[in-house]
Amino acid sequence: MTYSTYQALADATDPLRDMSVQLRRVLLEARFGDIVSPWRTAGAYYELMALTGFTHARPDFDLCHVEIKGIKVPVVEEVVLDLPFGSLLHFKKQGIANEPKVLLIAPMSGHFATLLRGTAHTLLRDFDVYITDWKNARDIPLDAGGFGLDDFTQYVIDFTKQIGEGCNLVAVCQPTVAALAATAVLAARKDNCQPASLTLMAGPIDVRIAPTKVNELANSKPYDWFESKLISTVPANMKGQGRKVYPGFLQLSAFMSMNTKRHMKSFADMFQHRLKGDDGKADQIRDFYEEYFAIMDLPAEFYLETIRNVFQNAQLPKGEMMFGGERVDPSAIRKTFLLTVEGEKDDICAVGQTLAAQDLCSGLKPYMKSHHMQPGVGHYGVFNGKKWESQIYPVLRNHILSAM
Repeated sequence: MTYSTYQALADATDPLRDMSVQLRRVLLEARFGDIVSPWRTAGAYYELMALTGFTHARPDFDLCHVEIKGIKVPVVEEVVLDLPFGSLLHFKKQGIANEPKVLLIAPMSGHFATLLRGTAHTLLRDFDVYITDWKNARDIPLDAGGFGLDDFTQYVIDFTKQIGEGCNLVAVCQPTVAALAATAVLAARKDNCQPASLTLMAGPIDVRIAPTKVNELANSKPYDWFESKLISTVPANMKGQGRKVYPGFLQLSAFMSMNTKRHMKSFADMFQHRLKGDDGKADQIRDFYEEYFAIMDLPAEFYLETIRNVFQNAQLPKGEMMFGGERVDPSAIRKTFLLTVEGEKDDICAVGQTLAAQDLCSGLKPYMKSHHMQPGVGHYGVFNGKKWESQIYPVLRNHILSAM
């Protein structure tokens, strides 16, 4: 499907989805006295219809406060550094100062950084939190230039230096490669802003280890196939018209197809929970998919270089990754404490792929390196959910505090 065809279909069906959103709200929230069941059934149907499409606008973070020792502390969202392809966002807690600074590096993989809302909220309990707020490529004018893997790494460096000395990096999934590369570059330069700690969570450091379906897909076709079949041009009448992108709707469709039965079951469960009046569980599922279906396009350069350099050629673990004309050497890292985190049931980044960073960072003393493998969680469970809160986060928190 071409981008123009997709957009035409989206434009044609958006009014129906908007109507479904309004009808869902009326039927489920206005109970019409004691007559609940028929309206609830109709509202549940409209709720499903409202989810039959994607949005290209970033949702709000809605991190207005965080509870610390039983007290609600106000949080103000502020842009610290605004660059063409992404901003450095700061969640500033009112009345609290001198906490360790954490840069949460979100993936540029078809979703907005708001997918890490829960991760950021947890970190806010103990840290001064910043996040990489990547912009939708289809909204970036063509005259802003291109954006490749080197540019992503440079943004991580720029954001780290903007935050200053003692910054702690936490990278989730795909940007673990760029985060490790950026740390290695700063170390090789003996920069004063080398991170105090680096946490790599469920990322493709070495995809040759226990390849998943995602890894196999990336290697099932030659590089030219991805360039000719998956790259589209942003249609006219958009801010980024003419820009080459990997459309978010293709990325999400690929993810959905990997677990079709699971997603269908989730929709069925949401419908049944709504009929039974278990609104809490139904709302939880709906909220997840409203976030999951908020998609962003990736710059073509970044997507294609990630396919080639990370997934097909495994340049970083082979010692072949370049940045600014120089080889990226993780063994140059001497001052940054390293933590790698993996999920036992991760079907996107398998156990061992992130752990590979431990061997690459051979210049670190043993006490500066640690690893946590979380039993019973898949990819998203590594950075969100009950086990993230109760078992993974305490390890991450102690890791950061030990580096200060």
